[in-house]
Amino acid sequence: MNWLKTASKISGLSDGQIDEFFQQAESVILGKTHQLRLALCALLADGHVLIEDLPGVGKTTLVKTFAALLGLRPTRIQFTNDLLPADIVGTSVFDAKSQRFVFHPGPIFGQIVIADELNRATPKTQSALLQAMEERRVTVDGITHELPKPFFVVATQNPSEQMGTYPLPESQLDRFLLRIEMGFPNRQAETELLKGERREVLLNSLAAALNPEQLQEWQAQVGKVHVSGNLVRYLQDLLDYTRSRPHEMQGLSPRAGLAWLRAARAWAFLQQRQIVLPDDIQAVGPAVMAHRLRPGQKGGSQRGNELASQVLSSVPVE
Repeated sequence: MNWLKTASKISGLSDGQIDEFFQQAESVILGKTHQLRLALCALLADGHVLIEDLPGVGKTTLVKTFAALLGLRPTRIQFTNDLLPADIVGTSVFDAKSQRFVFHPGPIFGQIVIADELNRATPKTQSALLQAMEERRVTVDGITHELPKPFFVVATQNPSEQMGTYPLPESQLDRFLLRIEMGFPNRQAETELLKGERREVLLNSLAAALNPEQLQEWQAQVGKVHVSGNLVRYLQDLLDYTRSRPHEMQGLSPRAGLAWLRAARAWAFLQQRQIVLPDDIQAVGPAVMAHRLRPGQKGGSQRGNELASQVLSSVPVE
């Protein structure tokens, strides 16, 4: 099938807005075009992002950049091993004047929540994010509180081999639509970084390229990007491959398949196309799979990225 003949442009989408967004983002985050596109892709798909890498490679700066460019109200939670769930979601405090308990919301009540060094907190504290990420609401003392719209969690975590980290459980990892690795900048980008202004100064000079209403409008358009029957079959072939080799890897769940499709729709939207192509599935595949795939009994010490590459290279596009 000639996929490209069926791919048409999205009407009413300003290519200039997309260009402006990435031009401003790349003025702060140097040499990371693919990572920036993946991050925006996740937000357009109404998903959460996990950024994993060594300290000092720009994880938190990326999140602050997105908050500024999207015109979102950010909150930041610095995760430590003594942090408690109530420090995240909030708590009810008795008010002597009104003679009743009054709920004081925690930092989870932000439009974009920076969960910094998430894996430095204990599993009990990590779990405080589960309901918020899945349902966009939290329950305290039996009362449910709705979170603001839009609502995104962009978490950073340090490599698990570092001291003082707790591994994120699979149920927590599955709440993140994409996992992104920043990596070190190339030499040219690092030269500009060393010679240029401090990132904090550049962040303060950013102007919002979108507002929350426009972001939600784009999210609605992402949901309308067409997915053909052939594309669904290709995605199912990829999912089936992960499930047919239990000795090599643990298979992806149906929820992972839905997440993959949402991310591919958003990637196609960023290319201004009204239809998802296999290229879109492949572009977001590693970021969707890497944190969900686990080696099987005979999988050895393969990492998620290696398993994801194996899946994509082993399943042909028909």
